[in-house]
Amino acid sequence: MPSTVILWFRRDLRLDDNPALQAALIDCDRLVPVYVHDPDSEAPWAPGAASRWWLHGSLASMDQALQTFGTGLLIARGDALAELRRIVAATGATRIHWNRLYDPTTRDRDGRIKQALRADGLRAESHNASLLFEPWEIATGTGEPYRVFTAFWRRCGARLSDVGPLPAPTTLPPPPESPDSLPLENLALLPRIPWDTGLRETWTPGETAALEQARAFVQGRIQGYASARDLPALAGTSALSSHLHFGEIGPRRVLAMVREQWDDPTADPVETFVREIGWREFAHHLIYHYPHTTDEPLDRRFAALPWREEDADRLLRAWQRGETGIPLVDAGMRQLWHTGWMHNRVRMVVASFLTKNLRLPWQAGARWFWDTLVDADLAANSLGWQWSAGCGADAAPYFRIFNPVLQGERFDKSGAYVRRWCPELARLPDKYIHQPWTAPSALLEHAGIRLGRDYPAPIVDLKASREAALAAYEVVKAAGR
Repeated sequence: MPSTVILWFRRDLRLDDNPALQAALIDCDRLVPVYVHDPDSEAPWAPGAASRWWLHGSLASMDQALQTFGTGLLIARGDALAELRRIVAATGATRIHWNRLYDPTTRDRDGRIKQALRADGLRAESHNASLLFEPWEIATGTGEPYRVFTAFWRRCGARLSDVGPLPAPTTLPPPPESPDSLPLENLALLPRIPWDTGLRETWTPGETAALEQARAFVQGRIQGYASARDLPALAGTSALSSHLHFGEIGPRRVLAMVREQWDDPTADPVETFVREIGWREFAHHLIYHYPHTTDEPLDRRFAALPWREEDADRLLRAWQRGETGIPLVDAGMRQLWHTGWMHNRVRMVVASFLTKNLRLPWQAGARWFWDTLVDADLAANSLGWQWSAGCGADAAPYFRIFNPVLQGERFDKSGAYVRRWCPELARLPDKYIHQPWTAPSALLEHAGIRLGRDYPAPIVDLKASREAALAAYEVVKAAGR
């Protein structure tokens, strides 16, 4: 009797270096590639609007790739376990393979599904496609999870030579008679109101685009990455974060590409970039071992931090809209809204501004990023926000408060980034582009700017708000005594 196997795709939308796919192909006569859309099971962290947009494109790309092998992606919607059981009954499948996810809600769900399918008599197996190492494989000398990145990555670095990608298949088994697939459009992933013009102009989801993007970066820009990555006006980063999140490319393949060009991925000039792959690993290590950190501080002293209550809604809206009156902050927030992405240096600046100058909860920022980022990854998002707020693992000290003016003058010296995203300030001289409120009134008038009309006046005083943040931190320090 032919052996029929289900390959359950999730955030591993690729054929290259796909362990679940390779395992499914063993003794497989018929293959059923399946995607089940079940966002309710991911609550309270169901994909945001920008992520849904990317997912639509990624699924379309995956289906097209499978069709070149004479098959296609069977799309279903509903409770994942019920849909998988329905497909098993229709196809006679005896095995199901998938690649693991590590965010708390999905991990718990997948555990229940594996147990139920095995109780049904099926062989259900999960695999690692998204990380270099499983979170439980890397531990301190006492067997504890790491909370400091440098020590974590040092332990990983000793094992990097053991890591390599799997090849993409050259053929795939044909599908059996199976249920009809839902049209991708039925998942309603794209916005009804077309606010996604900037996303479509900026990104191409899918495995082909991911591989092309990675090759172009590794064969070119990676040499200048250590310095260029901090300059938001330049295309100095890899721009792979969304492709990695949706599994259109895996970190093992990226690392292999680096090795093809450079013998030692831990040596200059590529070490800085490879460390960023390590930071991604660290984020998943933390969310696996400390699942509460999606909503609560890892450093529990920060539960006592007195966040601002007065005028909080107005200030949050101004930050979300890029109308704070602080040019580097506003440029970043407008870039985010238009493209679904923000330069990492600017992410740190806008996060520091929200949590320290505005003294609004990091959870509010994390939620906004979750809905607006095309690379919204729960592990990375949680780690990044807790780092900025000073309450997470290996975090920036709370008293380290980014000055957005100084950050702009250092990393956007000519003001090119601000001028692109805040064009109303374009005619200001470099001297004032990052602090227009200090410009002489005649110069502002000549540039066609009236603060409060053409561009907002600052919603907080940077010096006074810094002092208020430090005073609030004294409450945290007292809580730890």
